[in-house]
Amino acid sequence: MTPDEFITKWQVSTLKESAASQEHFIDVCRLLNEPTPAEADPTGEWYCFEKGAKKTTGGDGWADVWKRGCFGWEYKSKHKNLKDAFVQLHRYAPALENPPLLIVSDMEQIIIHTAFTGTVLDIYEFALEDLLKPRVRQILKWAFSDSERLRPSLTTAELTEQAARQFGILAHALRERGHHPLQVAHFCQQLLFCLFAEDIDLLPNRLFNKLLNLGYQMPERLPYKLTDLLHLMATGGSFGIEDIDWFNGGLFDSIALLPLERSDIRLLRDLTKLNWAAIEPSIFGTLFERGLDPSQRAQLGAHYTDPASIMRLVEPVVLAPLRAEWTIKRDEIAAVISQITPKKSAATRNKLLSIAQQLLDQMLDRLRDYRVLDPACGSGNFLFLTLRSLKDLEYKILLDAEQFGLKKRPLAVSPANVLGIERNDYAAELARATVWIGELQWMLEHGASLNKNPILKKITVVEHRDAIVDTTGNEPDWPVADVIVSNPPFLGGSKKRSLLGNDYFKALETIYAGRVPAGADLVCYWFEKARTQIELGKVQAAGLVATNSIRGGVNRNVLERIVKTTRIFHAWSDEPWINAGAAVRVSLICFGHYSAPAVLNNQPVDTVIYADLTTGNCAVASDLTAAKTLPENAQTAFQGSQKIGAFDVSGELARAWLLLPNPHGQPNSDVLKPSWNGLDLTRRPRDGWIIDFGTEMVETDAMFYEAPFAHVVKHVKPERMNNHRAIYRRYWWRHGEARIGMRRALKDLPRYIATAHVAKHRLFVFMHSAILPDKMLIVIARADDTTFGILHSRFHELWSLRMGTSLGATPRYTPSTTFETFPFPIGLTPADTNGAIETLENGVLLPLVKMEYKAHALAIANVAYRLNQLRNNWLNPPEWTEHIPEVVSDYPDRIIAKPEYIAQLNQRTLTHLYNQRPAWLNLIHQQLDGAIANAYGWKDYTLDMTDDEVLKRLLELNQVRQR
Repeated sequence: MTPDEFITKWQVSTLKESAASQEHFIDVCRLLNEPTPAEADPTGEWYCFEKGAKKTTGGDGWADVWKRGCFGWEYKSKHKNLKDAFVQLHRYAPALENPPLLIVSDMEQIIIHTAFTGTVLDIYEFALEDLLKPRVRQILKWAFSDSERLRPSLTTAELTEQAARQFGILAHALRERGHHPLQVAHFCQQLLFCLFAEDIDLLPNRLFNKLLNLGYQMPERLPYKLTDLLHLMATGGSFGIEDIDWFNGGLFDSIALLPLERSDIRLLRDLTKLNWAAIEPSIFGTLFERGLDPSQRAQLGAHYTDPASIMRLVEPVVLAPLRAEWTIKRDEIAAVISQITPKKSAATRNKLLSIAQQLLDQMLDRLRDYRVLDPACGSGNFLFLTLRSLKDLEYKILLDAEQFGLKKRPLAVSPANVLGIERNDYAAELARATVWIGELQWMLEHGASLNKNPILKKITVVEHRDAIVDTTGNEPDWPVADVIVSNPPFLGGSKKRSLLGNDYFKALETIYAGRVPAGADLVCYWFEKARTQIELGKVQAAGLVATNSIRGGVNRNVLERIVKTTRIFHAWSDEPWINAGAAVRVSLICFGHYSAPAVLNNQPVDTVIYADLTTGNCAVASDLTAAKTLPENAQTAFQGSQKIGAFDVSGELARAWLLLPNPHGQPNSDVLKPSWNGLDLTRRPRDGWIIDFGTEMVETDAMFYEAPFAHVVKHVKPERMNNHRAIYRRYWWRHGEARIGMRRALKDLPRYIATAHVAKHRLFVFMHSAILPDKMLIVIARADDTTFGILHSRFHELWSLRMGTSLGATPRYTPSTTFETFPFPIGLTPADTNGAIETLENGVLLPLVKMEYKAHALAIANVAYRLNQLRNNWLNPPEWTEHIPEVVSDYPDRIIAKPEYIAQLNQRTLTHLYNQRPAWLNLIHQQLDGAIANAYGWKDYTLDMTDDEVLKRLLELNQVRQR
């Protein structure tokens, strides 16, 4: 069929929908050279006329044409309202498997609405005459055979980012003029809602846009007109010839218009060009908050947590159990309905229908009364996504119910189903707007009638208060709910006091004494509080986000309490996440009284999930959280010196000072030392030095070291005198945490072993005794090659990865959980080696151990010595380097590159070496592991021994030595 033939035929047709729709569609197929439904799919399984569906409005509903993965197509008679047809398609789109295109037609026009998830709606409207155009026919053909070609290029996320960014510019401009930030936030939220209301036709006839155009021409009139409009949105009434609905819900209780300059009005006019009906509330709240809150403005363009990540908690905690309940209830209803046959009397049939209806009503009542609490709700992302998910489930239940022929009930899930607690002023108010907008969007998308009088129901469920300490310094109550889902604030344990203040820190210590260690991260208090709510029967389950460091160290205490009183049933141990605009690594943990099989990292678990977020699902199960610190490892591993101030100086400056005389005749080498941090170990040494007045030097002695002391007076003292800790102020010239125990342990050693606190690979090196280790190094106070070899073994590396924590995706080594719990081979423990050494002829440093263990010690030491020698040769090839003695004796030589080898030497780092793992390195490590396995007495050890078997044996040794 040619376009002219098609147009001529359907221009004159006066047939009604029922008589004309199928013939019209077949003609469209002929026009586009596409097979008809019967030709393409004789079974009607994936392409057919009158696809069966049910509508929430009751009765049978039919998609006039349906093609799986392409479209749902609804017809109306000529000149009928195609908007109604589109609403119908929306209503039964879920039963049509949510096609990406929703198409309506009255035989004179065809309108294509895109419905791709996560994209802004596009609309294509074609009149009969438009079919003469090849481009129009091509678009229609894509709808049949390549619907992906019609996917809109603009995603809802991109639109939302653009909208939030522009609003942030307006908010910033208003604050720059001296307006209070909270006034700016409230006013901007009212403007935001005007933009949204206009685009969903709650404000009629582009009223807000017209008002801004008038204001741009006559700025002096805008304040009066805009004030009138906002007041009318609070109460309802007439604005000129337009009727304004009653919105309020609290958003328009307070009208305090801020002066708008012409540039502001221009910006608002630009904002009206965006499709506000399509913004994504689950991310808009975060982005809008950053624009409103001065403290977050720097993050405006930063990433946000995507909805899919949030749903990884909402799904197992909220939706999966409710779906399971509905499955059981639906089967019960089906069993009752199956008994209704024509042979049954009317009374019996009615009774059975009544029983089925009661079962349905029980489930709908359950949903209506279901409550989800987010006790750190921020700008409402979790609240909105949870509410949307509950509404989707209710909608699905209503569709299922209609298939049973049961009576429909009004939608009952509402913002009342979600509860929030939020401390931040901006976020608490914005959370309500996020939920309002999301609720209205959902209702419109599903063809549901909006609430009236008022349109915005008052949301009082977001409480503006602190969730873990109340105003009296006591533990606050949380609302009773069915479940908890939340992303509590991330703040490291060491930063709590400085950022939250002494009073708040002390309140936390007092309230949660014995429940949360004082050094734990802030997020741990939400975990403990949620656990308590479950233990008291106030909630059934919780799903919370934490940094992945919750798996180890003192943080893990809260998870150990959880697994003692309930169970972890769903978890992700180490996942990427966006927090305050920054990429971090997190653990997602769902716990409570659910009996569903456990899932860890998307894999089913046959047994339990342990507190370190590992499982006994493998052939060899071992809960390493049972490992304890061992006395024989005590007072050996230490964190390096923590400066608390600008004590660092360059090598060039330090060498100049080393040559200066002092009035008391003592050299500056007394208080100047080479300094290494974690990067010096894993990369190339940076030639850093540090001023170090030790742990006991008094100020009147320190001042005689003139140049170093003057530097500290200028660069350290001002900062330290403002420190909240009295001891840091009192001894401002000394390092804040000078590590007295570490210095004592290293005092008589010619060298010591160190590893980076945070590093991709668990690498150990020997360091010269003159080097002062920074806090980002963990120091082992031993000089012998045997201990070095044991620490660099596969066994210790596996143990440290499982027992340690992590910073982002990078493993972290700690003296307490990784070193002090590790079971060294018997006879070769830190207590057995005790720091005493003998130097062998080949240069090996051997620990003085009992004679029966000496052979094992020597075998390990020889391989470890060889490993260290080979690595040093690779790092600093003699052909490429020069050794330059320091300006004073007793300090290690400087190793510098020959000019022609600078670039090559810069690539020689331990990290690069272990990334490459050349064959010789693997071989020497295998030899080392073999020698250490012999020391353990593991005669059956091979390279194929599984990690779990190794860890199981080490745990057994740890537990034996605890007795």
